[in-house]
Amino acid sequence: MQVINTIGRRKTAVARVYMQPGKGDVVVNGRDLQTYFPTEVLQIILNQPFNLVEADGKYDLKVNVNGGGIAGQAEAIRMAISRALVEADGENRPALKKEGFLTRDSRMVERKKYGRRKARKRFQFSKR
Repeated sequence: MQVINTIGRRKTAVARVYMQPGKGDVVVNGRDLQTYFPTEVLQIILNQPFNLVEADGKYDLKVNVNGGGIAGQAEAIRMAISRALVEADGENRPALKKEGFLTRDSRMVERKKYGRRKARKRFQFSKR
């Protein structure tokens, strides 16, 4: 089986995942998973697709991710992993789709407007 290449996005983060059969090694931007994502919550987010389709330790991942924050990057990687699992085996699609891992979360930061402090916050009004 060849290397499966997929992409995932969340907020401004873009993740490219290269998945191939192996023993479960995950390398993110040239670093180990535990060093790149030190909190356990983010590691759980990354492993959700594997746990769902019971493919723990069956694939090696090489991940390139850039943009956004650490949580957005983790969710972008989760989406890319889900897409790769569907490409590897089409029977994984219904379970992953039901959990919402294949759906692009389109929520983005609202842009700042002129004459305002932030996107919606206004300057303090003074009557006198």
